[in-house]
Amino acid sequence: MGTAVFLPLVLPLTALPIARLAGHHLHPRAAARLLTTIAAAMALCSAVSLALLFVVGTAHIPGNPLPDSWSDPEVRDAVPFHQAVGSGAIVALTAVVAACARTLRRHRRVRLDALRAVAGLPTGPGPAVLPDPQPYAYALPGPDGGRIVVSTGMLGGLAEDERTALFAHERAHLTHRHHRHLLVTRLAGCVNPFLRPLHHAVAYNTERWADEVAAHAVGDRRLTARAVARAALISAPHPAGLPAFAAPGPVPRRVAALLGPVPHAWPPAHSPATLATMFAAAGTAVSAVSALNAAGALLLILKVTTPL
Repeated sequence: MGTAVFLPLVLPLTALPIARLAGHHLHPRAAARLLTTIAAAMALCSAVSLALLFVVGTAHIPGNPLPDSWSDPEVRDAVPFHQAVGSGAIVALTAVVAACARTLRRHRRVRLDALRAVAGLPTGPGPAVLPDPQPYAYALPGPDGGRIVVSTGMLGGLAEDERTALFAHERAHLTHRHHRHLLVTRLAGCVNPFLRPLHHAVAYNTERWADEVAAHAVGDRRLTARAVARAALISAPHPAGLPAFAAPGPVPRRVAALLGPVPHAWPPAHSPATLATMFAAAGTAVSAVSALNAAGALLLILKVTTPL
């Protein structure tokens, strides 16, 4: 196994450059999908590494939950790590499981609270308008395609054409299931803290993605930029974890992007963003190979030294 088992825990650092550059040089649709894929793959490799360290390390700990034969002196001599590694892996895995469970529980609670808020409103394809003077709007995913939730305070603060941009933006969140990108990257950050910047980058790029869809739907990028800016000025806090019209920021970057040309699907081959993407892809590939190599080595050790 050697150091290969540790590589997936640190290789997510190779994704930090593209997390910073994606929002500036890639189309937000491509950026969100790319960063989500990288985050999911690297989180899986990190989880495999932690699990392997748990198995290998606990072979040194008396009374471990593994089969008795896995704690034989032969296995203890064959595995390369000290008891402290096993203890650390137990703590790390416990923290990861607890963080993921907490994130999923919070996500479910937010969804249920939002569903209860619109339960008494008429159903239909139109937005759910809550009689609330606090201005907010967000996309609420659901089994039938979800609903757009908007308060009377938000509608009153926008002009009619700006409302059209708002609805197009929120509809894009539902159509492209941006909440899944957010949840996957948030869970990835729970598995490995080095992946948290990717969640922030995906959160920004999903908003930019919806901005571009809205601008195309209304046929006016300047109008969409004005709607985003005005909504940000008047918005109240929204349910965390749900895509919202005026968050996350930074809103000035979104407005500036809308006032510029439509971003290219992919930058030139020798641009910094392309090189950063290749760097992150290489890191992801090495993470996968290292995790598979470490898993194969552990199975070989256990097969040779214990009667499986």
